[in-house]
Amino acid sequence: MLRVLAVDDEKPALEELLYLLRSDPRVRSAEGATDATEALRRIGRALEAGPDGDDAIDVVFLDIHMAGLTGLDVARLLAGFARPPLVVFVTAHEGFAVQAFDLKAVDYVLKPVRRERLAEAVRRVSDLTGPAPAAQAPAEQVPVELGGVTRFVPVDDIAYVEAQGDYARLHTDEGSHLVRIPLSTLEERWAARGFVRIHRSHLVALGRIDELRLDGGATTVRVGSAELSVSRRHARHLRDLLMRHVRA
Repeated sequence: MLRVLAVDDEKPALEELLYLLRSDPRVRSAEGATDATEALRRIGRALEAGPDGDDAIDVVFLDIHMAGLTGLDVARLLAGFARPPLVVFVTAHEGFAVQAFDLKAVDYVLKPVRRERLAEAVRRVSDLTGPAPAAQAPAEQVPVELGGVTRFVPVDDIAYVEAQGDYARLHTDEGSHLVRIPLSTLEERWAARGFVRIHRSHLVALGRIDELRLDGGATTVRVGSAELSVSRRHARHLRDLLMRHVRA
């Protein structure tokens, strides 16, 4: 069961969040802090005590806009520790989803907090803190905006990515989502997850390529119903990767 620290400098919002968290059967304990300084003091105590100590914290539910240090500042500080608690942002502002993604937040919950939405965030944290195969990497997710609601798309659901200026369009079996993240950033971040650059405009999940076609010196790949061009500079490397992928 989860040991939670909730941080919000607005007391009514903090009390409501703690009430909802304590009502969830997956939460063992939920304590509150009204500013970043107090939160960092408690987290420091928890890290010193270790995961089995009385002060241990599994996850921090962080407001973003607070006096002094912001929730984003706290998350950046936590990222410097070897085994920090997980982070869920709880905020009234939609515009920080990309920063949350960069800081490896588990979830991004918008205020006013609905019980069902918070329960989903708790489920995500529980899945990550529960037992998992040692060789399996945590499921990474990308925050996307849909009709004013922030949702998270698992990277494993993405078949290919298309560059659109400073943005990237994520293509899944269910549709597509536009995010403000450069294609070059995703290429570097997802290389270990099997994504390969095939063109200056496209990044493709290697395992989602259904067909490689050579036609008069031009190379294309089929990914589901999409046919994508492969540039000459990437063609040979892609063929080598596909051959190794098939042999594996």
